[in-house]
Amino acid sequence: MAEALDVVQAYHERSKHRLERYAAGPDTLDWDAQPDPFRRYAGAPLTALPLDTLAPAVAWCDLGMPERVAARPLDLRSTGLLFELSLALAAWKTQGPDRWAVRINPSSGNLHPTEGWLVCRGVSGLSDGVHHYAPHEHALEQRAAFTPEATPARAFVALSSIAWREAWKYGERAFRYCQLDAGHAAGALRYAAALLGWRLRPVACDSAALAQLLGLDRDADFGAAEREEPDALFELLPHGSDHTADTAPWSWTAQATWQGQANRLDRLPMYRWPVIDAVTRATQRLHATPVAATTAGVATFNDHRHTADTATLIRQRRSAQRFDPRARATLDQLWPLLQALHPGRLPFDAAPGPARVHVLLFAHRVDGLAPGAYLLPRSDAGLRLLRQQLPAALDMRPVPDAPADAPLLHLADNPALAGTLRTLNCHQALGSDAVMAFALLAEFQPLNEGAGYRDRLQEAGLIGQVLYLEAEAAGLRGTGIGCFFDDALHQLLGLPEPAASAALQSVYHFTIGAPLSDDRIGTAAPYAHLAQLAHPHRSPP
Repeated sequence: MAEALDVVQAYHERSKHRLERYAAGPDTLDWDAQPDPFRRYAGAPLTALPLDTLAPAVAWCDLGMPERVAARPLDLRSTGLLFELSLALAAWKTQGPDRWAVRINPSSGNLHPTEGWLVCRGVSGLSDGVHHYAPHEHALEQRAAFTPEATPARAFVALSSIAWREAWKYGERAFRYCQLDAGHAAGALRYAAALLGWRLRPVACDSAALAQLLGLDRDADFGAAEREEPDALFELLPHGSDHTADTAPWSWTAQATWQGQANRLDRLPMYRWPVIDAVTRATQRLHATPVAATTAGVATFNDHRHTADTATLIRQRRSAQRFDPRARATLDQLWPLLQALHPGRLPFDAAPGPARVHVLLFAHRVDGLAPGAYLLPRSDAGLRLLRQQLPAALDMRPVPDAPADAPLLHLADNPALAGTLRTLNCHQALGSDAVMAFALLAEFQPLNEGAGYRDRLQEAGLIGQVLYLEAEAAGLRGTGIGCFFDDALHQLLGLPEPAASAALQSVYHFTIGAPLSDDRIGTAAPYAHLAQLAHPHRSPP
């Protein structure tokens, strides 16, 4: 275990961007040779999922209240809607001769290393087995067929990552982005499940068991194709149902019949990044550590509640490409956003454990808050750690009128915040032009085991998914930022040196502002390429 933690620590330090140099990455990119964005399993039977035009009409503010959401049956139609509102295509974009897809779940560089899976028995309209989700076709590929057995309907969803999709562009930092993306995807699944009146319960499992369940350890099914790394497993539970015994489907694959060969995404890779393989091995779960339970749906102390339609918000989510540098935000927009980061709210009951990631807010142009740095601890233990680690010279006083479930603390004013944010975020205008920016600080000492590193990054991605949708609900737009100068932020805060042994590490940045559109980019409906399943109800956003 100590050796694994040494590998994790060395990787995290090695993969930091610094003011004097960036983490190791490719020297050149051939965009015409970009890896295939879609994994397929040739020879696996394909089941088309319905493209649902009638998503439940649920207000965003009601999503975390099960009594206000009718539970749908666990069947083919509802499963199709689950994937459509979490991992499916959201639109096609065009500019000149270029055409690319964007998806419901965000991804670093729109590269999408995350793959989705369904493992089910007794679900009406679906064969019992292990299914891989194919977003381009909005269909399920049946990788394994189970021996028929009369059983109540049960279903699990899983996530895996193909690191090469990120490494192709980002080099050694790619493992971080894969885990952040897994957190985003878990959040997207949790929101979609809530809209269907379902829970998404994390299932404790070790990496080897999950790989075996999904067939990711089957060497003959991959050949030269890029391998997938298992990330997480969840059970789908309609409200009011529970399975306390035999909570995981480990025995289901004992007599399974496997089928399908993975496609190769990049036939001529120009680089290799052995450090990614090393940190992947060092962070694999060796034990089925129980996931700490959380309770979603805590009381809100804010009267400014968002009544926008949930499915509409989910479908319209995009990553901002540019912000209006003159725009401003109000406290009425900020408070609900910060309240949504409370660990007792959706989607944090899908988190890999208790809250270990805390929020540093840079209020840039927020009416009612002086420009500067603010802190939102997400646990009492986190608050104690932050007080121990941050310099005594920082203010640390509660912000007047902050909601009880968003106990914001003032750290320091900074009237020149635009330049600071641009520098910290790799000199990007997305930092300086935002109305607010976030840095997510993860508890690093101790990580306890290598898998703790994955947990911190996935939790940060989960927070990022909340920020994306809350920004949309507030009439703004967000964008995740994976390129930032790690230690420069630590130094700005005055965190103790040396950075390598710091108890807190910055793991993800995020900015929110008023988006500016690019009229040169065209938009088309996500599934117009499936003529028989075209979507007349969706007009381009």
